[in-house]
Amino acid sequence: MAGGIRSRADDDDLPENHEINVTPFIDVMLVLLIIFMVAAPLATVDINVDLPNSTASPQPRPDKPLYVTVQEDLSVAIGEEQVAHINLRSALEEVTGGDKETRVFLRADRTVAYGDLMNIMNLVRMAGYTKIALVGLETVGATEASVGSAIGQGTE
Repeated sequence: MAGGIRSRADDDDLPENHEINVTPFIDVMLVLLIIFMVAAPLATVDINVDLPNSTASPQPRPDKPLYVTVQEDLSVAIGEEQVAHINLRSALEEVTGGDKETRVFLRADRTVAYGDLMNIMNLVRMAGYTKIALVGLETVGATEASVGSAIGQGTE
């Protein structure tokens, strides 16, 4: 019986093999591993940016700051008065008396998308007001690492 897998020479039936052949599975897993090893670095975007440190002190606010507020539903208010997007230019000129050097403090709800905020900022700029300040909450005890992780940029 040396060299054969059949138990008898006249038997044409092979005995049942109850073991799983794992070689094809290993081959598939190795191919998938190679694909993911090649594709993973291509899928991540890693731009190293060396951001400057800010040692500037907060600027003093004017006596009567001009707030333009973008609410969650994308409605716009100047001060506490609701304004339609199309009337933003005339409303700004009315409030400022036509003084284009007035600093406009732009603030928005946390849920307002970045693109929508940029659209409102562009409307203010098209009205001729180029001194625009973005308003945010100052957090007490915020460190560089916590601020970086809050905006999705880790520190190195």
